[in-house]
Amino acid sequence: MSRAVVAFGANLGDREATIDAAVRALADAAGVELIAVSPLYETPALKTTGVDHDAPGYLNGVLVVETVLDPHALLDVLQRIEHEQGRVRAERWGDRTLDLDLIDFDGLELADERLELPHPRAWQRAFVLQPWLDVDPDAVLAGRGPVSALRAETSDEVVRR
Repeated sequence: MSRAVVAFGANLGDREATIDAAVRALADAAGVELIAVSPLYETPALKTTGVDHDAPGYLNGVLVVETVLDPHALLDVLQRIEHEQGRVRAERWGDRTLDLDLIDFDGLELADERLELPHPRAWQRAFVLQPWLDVDPDAVLAGRGPVSALRAETSDEVVRR
């Protein structure tokens, strides 16, 4: 079994219902066992141009799973769940019904045309780091160090719900 960290976010529609459905779908996926679900955090929308306070805010959090799947197969499951929840990939970092990002997979470092591990921007994002700390205070991000130290260096706004 491998341990994986999945960050989630939603800023369109009934965000809580979408997240609940996604968590259930991932927990029910073959070869995946849900280990932990973080508290939810409210965060402003982050676009390629920076924070957009005019866009709907996000609910963000982190899931920890154990899986027999390889990283690419887990990514396929995550993308299927996004699609089932109405995810449309029209604009990079655009508003969305659901975003599921594979952040860490047993500390593996990998980069190919489909997947980069650990997630390339996770170390800079309080909306990933804070919920991750909530479920694993001793977490370490491969190539970057303790998540607690990375979180201390971030300044983006996250408010626990």
